[in-house]
Amino acid sequence: MNIAAAQSGGPTCAINASLAGIFTAASKCPDIDKIYGSVNGIEGIINDELVDLRTIIRTNEDLELLKLTPSTVLGSCRYKLPENDEEIYGKIVQTFEKNKIDMFFYIGGNDSMDTVMKLSEYFKKNNIDIKVIGVPKTIDNDLMCTDHTPGFGSAAKYVAATIQEISRDSSVYSVKSVTIVEIMGRDAGWLAASTCVLKANDENAPHLIYLPEAPFSVERFLEDVRRMLGEHKAVIIAVSEGLKLSDGEYAAEGFQSGANDSFGHKYLSGIGKCLENIVRDEIGCKVRSIELNVMQRCASHIASKTDIDESVRIGEEAVKAAISGQTGKMMAFKRISDRPYFTEIVTVDAGDVANKEKLFPKEWINNQGNNVTPQALDYFLPLIQGELNILMKNGLPVQFKIPNWF
Repeated sequence: MNIAAAQSGGPTCAINASLAGIFTAASKCPDIDKIYGSVNGIEGIINDELVDLRTIIRTNEDLELLKLTPSTVLGSCRYKLPENDEEIYGKIVQTFEKNKIDMFFYIGGNDSMDTVMKLSEYFKKNNIDIKVIGVPKTIDNDLMCTDHTPGFGSAAKYVAATIQEISRDSSVYSVKSVTIVEIMGRDAGWLAASTCVLKANDENAPHLIYLPEAPFSVERFLEDVRRMLGEHKAVIIAVSEGLKLSDGEYAAEGFQSGANDSFGHKYLSGIGKCLENIVRDEIGCKVRSIELNVMQRCASHIASKTDIDESVRIGEEAVKAAISGQTGKMMAFKRISDRPYFTEIVTVDAGDVANKEKLFPKEWINNQGNNVTPQALDYFLPLIQGELNILMKNGLPVQFKIPNWF
């Protein structure tokens, strides 16, 4: 039998590691012949744009390099599979039948699990024996039914290390200053909250953390900043891009483009600059804002070994689940303990994940809504552990590339 794998949604440091895991497990299975990769996610299946991964991943060195390379080596997409479109589903079935594909693995976030759910339901309804398994991925850590998501630990490690470096830079001058660091997180503040791991190394920064899950007040924010300026020379603030006011509107609504993606999600940015202007106008101190932007999801030079290892493992387990006959499932982490850190990999219904969002627990936000509790530190710390042996050439990381692609 043949299998196909695809990658979807926003890139991460670990999505290629999951692809490597799928490839590794499939290569060890004597019943699996061709291992296809779909170009640009589900769009590659619709358009019959597949590549034989054995012609791309030819050596163990290639495989190891793939694990450490950020972004989606097969390309990605943000395509919402329609509810009822026989033409589209017909093209998908045609591609699978033409290439004799019996199992399909989709690596992505909650929107990608929507595709897993719809495809598996369509196949069941039409008595088509093709197994569909979702493999989780997102730096937002907002997927239901899993303790955490591949890609998140590496993003958290990068964000925390960057804030530590910003703190060192900001503290060299005698003048009081405020630095606002804007961090990805539309409606779920996991990534901004994870900056609390710096407390494990006795760092003061970030002094304030603001998340979408706690209603934001400009007045309280200014009070917090003034108080912190009375205690610290350089105040560092971590904010999620999706901060919301008490009425549910985004706090930086006036700075947004107003545009939506194909899933109806607003493109967000601007809260850092918005708060910078407020601090400058109302407090008058030296202030700057920093938007970390895409670096949060592609900084493989400081990836978490735990994250990469788990991402490979969950890809391998996805193949085992499909071989055992499961379909319409997403692979998930179940945390057994924090210390020592230990997880199991289980399967959950993709329908319980699709189009849903796991928010940061409100009980892990302090009463003032400007920081997180020690429970959050216990949760985050295991996910950023370990360093990788990055192959270097001419002083720069070597990364896996497919010649003449993209």
